[in-house]
Amino acid sequence: MNRENSPLLTDLYQLTMMQGYHDAGMKDVAVFEFFVRKLRRGRGFLMAAGLEQALQFLEGLQFTPEELVWLSSTGRFDTGFLTQLEELRFTGDVHAMPEGTIFFPDEPILRITAPIAQAQLVETRLINLLHFQTLIASKAARMVLMAPDKLLVDFGLRRAHGAEAGLLAARASYIAGFSGTSTVQAGMRFGIPLFGTMAHSFVQAHEDESRAFEHFAHAQPGNVVLLIDTYDTEAAAHKVVALAPHLQREGIHIRGVRIDSGNLADHAHRVRQILDQGGLTKTTIFASGDLDEHALLEMLAARAPVDGFGIGTRMDTSSDVPYLDCAYKLQEYAGKARRKRSEGKQTWPGRKQVFRSCGADGRIASDVVTVENDTQAGYPLLVQVMRGGRRLVPAPSLEDIRRHAQGELERLPEALRQLREPCDYKVEISAALRELADRVDRNFLS
Repeated sequence: MNRENSPLLTDLYQLTMMQGYHDAGMKDVAVFEFFVRKLRRGRGFLMAAGLEQALQFLEGLQFTPEELVWLSSTGRFDTGFLTQLEELRFTGDVHAMPEGTIFFPDEPILRITAPIAQAQLVETRLINLLHFQTLIASKAARMVLMAPDKLLVDFGLRRAHGAEAGLLAARASYIAGFSGTSTVQAGMRFGIPLFGTMAHSFVQAHEDESRAFEHFAHAQPGNVVLLIDTYDTEAAAHKVVALAPHLQREGIHIRGVRIDSGNLADHAHRVRQILDQGGLTKTTIFASGDLDEHALLEMLAARAPVDGFGIGTRMDTSSDVPYLDCAYKLQEYAGKARRKRSEGKQTWPGRKQVFRSCGADGRIASDVVTVENDTQAGYPLLVQVMRGGRRLVPAPSLEDIRRHAQGELERLPEALRQLREPCDYKVEISAALRELADRVDRNFLS
C-alpha cells in the first residue's frame, strides 16, 4: 500500500469528530463538495486537476495495524471507535468535473456522498490533492495561452515544496498543455515526455568550454542541447558554430542551445544571428531562468527568437498566487440540505450541478449553478465517476485529459485569455438553488 496516501494524512479534528459521530450513533449519509469561494487577483479562471490522485486515495482508504496501534497509544480514542476504523473502507459515490475542465467560483468540482465518518475523514487529503494540482494547472494554463506554439518544459522539481509537489506539478502542467518535464520520475510514473540539457557545473568542471560542449555531445549524441551562458553567451555561441562541423562529420548535430541568464531576449537575438551566420539555422534556442507568463509575454512582444522555455520556480510554487480560497463543505446530511452561514463564508446548500452554455462562436459564455435534479440550458459539468467505492469507468489516459484541457482553453472567451484583470465571467445561481437556501434558512430559524 502506498502510505503517501495514509489516512493519517489528515487533521486531528477529523478523527476527533469521527469519535463524536461514533459515540452519538451518527451513521447517515453526508454530502460534501469541494469548491473555490473566489478567484485571487490576477486569475480569471481555474483548471480542475488532481482527480485521479483523489480517486486513488479513496480506493485505497484503509488503516494499517501499525497506524491503529499508534492511534490507540495517543489515549484519545476508545476501543470501539478504533475497531470501527479497522474495518473502514470508502463505500461512497463521487461526482466530479473531469480533469482539465475550466471552472469558476462557487462551482463544485468534486462531490462526495458517503456515510459521514468516511466523508469527514477524507476531507484533508482531498483538499491537499485537488488544491495543489488545480493551482499549478491554472498557472501553467496561463503560460500556454501566452506561448501557444512554443516548447514549454517544467523545470521546477528542485524548487518545489517537496518531492510529491514536484511530481504532481509535472503532471498538472502537462495536463494544462506543457510539452514535458525535466523530472525523470514523472516520465516513469506518468509517461510525461522528458527534456533536459546540461548544467553550468558541467562546463565549469572542464578547463575549456569548447571541450565541455564536445564531451556532452558525445555523451548525448541524439539530444545535443548546449548551455552557453556560463561565461560569455555570445562567445560561447561562436564556439558552438566552430564545433558544429567537427561533430557533423561524426553524424552528430547540435539540436539547440540554452540561455539561462541576463536579458534573455537580447541574448537570443544576438545568438540567433551568430548561429544563422554559422550555418546552424535549424539549431533552436531554449531559454530558462525565473520565467512566468508575464516574462513570456514580454519576450514574445520583443520578437525574441526563442523556440522553447524552461519554467521552474514561479510555476511549481505558483509564486504570484500560492494558494486558492478553496473549501470542502457539508451540503447535506441524513437527507436534509445543510448550509454554512458564517459571515463571508456562506455556502449554497444541497447537491449541485453546473451547466455551461457557449456562444455562437463556440466560446464558453455563462454557467449556472443549480440543484442536482434541476435542468438548465447548456451541458452539465459534473459526472459520476465512482459508485459504492468503485470506479464506473477506467481512468482516462493522461493524453486524453490533456486533449480535454486543450479544448477547454480553446473555448475561453478572449477576455479570459489575457493577463490583464479579466472581465467577470457570468456564473448564475439558479432560482431553484436560491429557493433551497431560503428553505434551509427558514428551517434553521424556526
